[in-house]
Amino acid sequence: MAELGRSTARQVDNGRGRDAARLNRLRAGVLGANDGIISTAGLVVGVAGATTQIGPILVAGIAGLVAGAVSMALGEYVSVSSQRDAERALIEQERREVENNPQGELDELIGMYESKGLSHETARAVAQELTDRDPLAAHLDVELGLDPGALTNAVHAAISSGLSFTAGALLPLLAVSLAPASVRVAVTFAAVLVALAVTGGISARLGGARRLPAVVRLVVGGAVAMTVTYAVGRLLGVSGL
Repeated sequence: MAELGRSTARQVDNGRGRDAARLNRLRAGVLGANDGIISTAGLVVGVAGATTQIGPILVAGIAGLVAGAVSMALGEYVSVSSQRDAERALIEQERREVENNPQGELDELIGMYESKGLSHETARAVAQELTDRDPLAAHLDVELGLDPGALTNAVHAAISSGLSFTAGALLPLLAVSLAPASVRVAVTFAAVLVALAVTGGISARLGGARRLPAVVRLVVGGAVAMTVTYAVGRLLGVSGL
């Protein structure tokens, strides 16, 4: 019965870990989409301020989409790869310590559980049971908060980041290309602000934060970005540059 209880507890912990990882991926996807929306919207609105010809606007928008998606993917790949390298180095260091000084590592584990509020007897019992099962996993979990089987995949992270940016960037591109020339900028403004309000609400919900402040920050930020780029485009267009 005790073993069944421990097995159930492990399944619950694993499930929570998977849920947390899934939420983090979703949140990162939403943030990547926001980047795509705002950066591409600012670009196409800025060019639209300088010219009414759809060709240059689309060329600039598509170039910005490709450059942004590649940049996001490469940046995420480098960042996650660096993180994995550091985590693997920590795991190997901990593995050597466990192999070379098992008693010292057990005492350290007991001390860590005592620092969490357990009595010495309970801390020793917990540390001994976890050490008997998997000493490396016990130390990685309590000391470093790492799970060797749940390290982030750099390639997957890069693909996800690039795709989320692309998905966000497509919206202002479609809005500016499908709207009539006379209302092109206004339609793009409206579509982008609505999209930012939606993604802001989703991001707040995933993070357990208040929805209104998140939505207001994104909408105001997006509006400021498009206003500034449009003003610059108008200035350059009027000056003939």
